[in-house]
Amino acid sequence: MAGMSSHSALTVGFDLDMTLIDSRPGIKVAFEALSARTGTYVDSDLAITRLGPPLEQELAHWFLDERVEEMGELYRELYPEYAIAPTQAMKGAREAIEAVRRAGGRAIVVTAKHEPNAKLHLSHLGIEADAVIGWLWAEAKAEALREYGATVYVGDHTGDVRGARTAGALSVAVATGPCAVDELLTAGADVVLDDLTAFPAWLSGYIGDRTAG
Repeated sequence: MAGMSSHSALTVGFDLDMTLIDSRPGIKVAFEALSARTGTYVDSDLAITRLGPPLEQELAHWFLDERVEEMGELYRELYPEYAIAPTQAMKGAREAIEAVRRAGGRAIVVTAKHEPNAKLHLSHLGIEADAVIGWLWAEAKAEALREYGATVYVGDHTGDVRGARTAGALSVAVATGPCAVDELLTAGADVVLDDLTAFPAWLSGYIGDRTAG
């Protein structure tokens, strides 16, 4: 059904980690479990300051190149047991999704995270997206944004900004992740919000301007 709906309808894409969910507590525990299982030191406190890029980029800091793929598989296997329960919704996340729905639109999640684990997070937290697309990072996120006709993409990382711009979507950044406001603006974000609590009001104005135009 992805490409079937009219692209004139409002579709808003959201990143997951540090945009809709604060996964730092869960990811910290998952890295600690990985470290305990493998006997390899991972600085989990440092790792959770760098969320956004694909897991393999982080694992490459701690494991030899030839072990990264294997460690990624093990981490994803451990993840549901350790990372889901400690993770919380970001302030304003549910309200942001509901704002899109109230406007008659669709809210999709486009994330670099392993898709089954992304869906587990949303289910656990009661955040209902119209679609969840995983395994896409930075410019590659444009694949899903174009497929679903998203005109807005909301994320916390400069990689999210690049994904939105590649798709020709409006980049709405939230300063709740590892990237500061000036970084997000320099990367080309069209709008930077402090957090998602400001999103419903922004969306209302955006829809009003789009209707007027």
